[in-house]
Amino acid sequence: MHDLGQRSSAERIEGIERIIKEINLKSATQRYGFEVAGEKIEGTNVYGLLQGPRADATEAMVLIAAWKNFEGEINYSGVALALTMARYFKRWSIWSKDVILLIPEDSTYGPEAWVSAYHSTDIASTTSRNISALPIKAGALQGAVALDYPVGPWGKRFDKLDVLYDGINGALPNLDLINTAVQIASGHMGIGCSLHGLTKHSDKYPDRLRTIASGILSQAQGVATGPHSAFMPYHVDAITLKTVGDGWHDEMSLGRVTESVFRSINNLLEHLHQSFFFYILMNTNRFVSIGSYLPAAMLVAGSFTINALALWILSGRGPVQKPGKLESEGNVKPKGEKLVTIKDGGVVAVVAREEVQSVERRMFLPAVVVVGTHLLSMIPLYLLTHTSKAVSTFVSPFCAACANISARNCLMRSALSPPAVTYFQSISRSSWSDMLARLRSSCRPCSLSRCSSLAPHFRRGPLSISRWHLP
Repeated sequence: MHDLGQRSSAERIEGIERIIKEINLKSATQRYGFEVAGEKIEGTNVYGLLQGPRADATEAMVLIAAWKNFEGEINYSGVALALTMARYFKRWSIWSKDVILLIPEDSTYGPEAWVSAYHSTDIASTTSRNISALPIKAGALQGAVALDYPVGPWGKRFDKLDVLYDGINGALPNLDLINTAVQIASGHMGIGCSLHGLTKHSDKYPDRLRTIASGILSQAQGVATGPHSAFMPYHVDAITLKTVGDGWHDEMSLGRVTESVFRSINNLLEHLHQSFFFYILMNTNRFVSIGSYLPAAMLVAGSFTINALALWILSGRGPVQKPGKLESEGNVKPKGEKLVTIKDGGVVAVVAREEVQSVERRMFLPAVVVVGTHLLSMIPLYLLTHTSKAVSTFVSPFCAACANISARNCLMRSALSPPAVTYFQSISRSSWSDMLARLRSSCRPCSLSRCSSLAPHFRRGPLSISRWHLP
């Protein structure tokens, strides 16, 4: 994998496809292209199909290992482990479901392109979405597991497995899939599990509250959190197993957990449906079900509705006394008001005209405010979807200010790595003056592209100083 990482994208894809063919799997590729926020994102998915010896091509499982994980790191060990697991699965004759090995180019758009093409019969290309059809398909997807193990060929042992489960628009997988992975990892393999990156969990109230808040925030944002998120809209239960920490577990432990999870899914007679699809996790072993938190949410929502109806009714009445305060008591008639007589059978009542007279509601101004607010909301929506960088208007003034501050502060704000900081602190004053002059000529509002080309080289440290794109 490390050797493939040093090659071009086309050579890497060809190499991965060659390895899949050597495992005796049916292999294919899929090209895709998206235009998001003014940027064109293109890539190629590589996948292979292992036909189960006992399968009837009606159900399938997906093993995912994106070439780049959600943080942009190359998933060396994750891809290598996925290919090894596919070779290992090929030797077994127990599979009653097909196994699909998917290696997308990234963790967001690649899985989305593949799963949407998998469930589509006719794909119409648009200016913002161009996805190729899949030449090889299997049955209905019963589950998907993604591996995130971004370490190089030298290897690195991990401490825990972070279980990522949040889908797009807050969708959640069946709780049984999470329980299965946690029980296998912690109960059988002795690997600790965490949620939302909170590796130090004491199972006390503050940590539970922090986990609940992280889960609610992630679901409220509704964005993808890993390769598994793209499968949620298609009712496919999926999770991502991400290695975190520095411990004594290695690829063998993660491989055993993956194998056990796939064998558990393979034993299913029907799709997961018995457990919860709406829940809030407090830790890996405790959760809050929908029956506990939904009544409170319904009461709050109901109170808003009832209060709005009450205000609507009151807005149609005349300017009478405040609720709970009477202007007349007993048989004393109100003074200074026109009175009307109301007869109800044999009962006669004299009340003020304003109490029974309807008032015309002025709806023009509220309607204009509501419509105007909705129309104004299209401005940030357009900026987020059609501009190359949504924050470009905020970055330009910063680039202009870089020429007026010291080069030391300018470079420190460019997210330098610690070795680079140490190097720059040792540069002489004359070198700083020369560098400041060069920055002034390149860091201008009109040359934002030049600034964006500098940032990646700043983060690489002092070894890349000769490759700076300075004039």
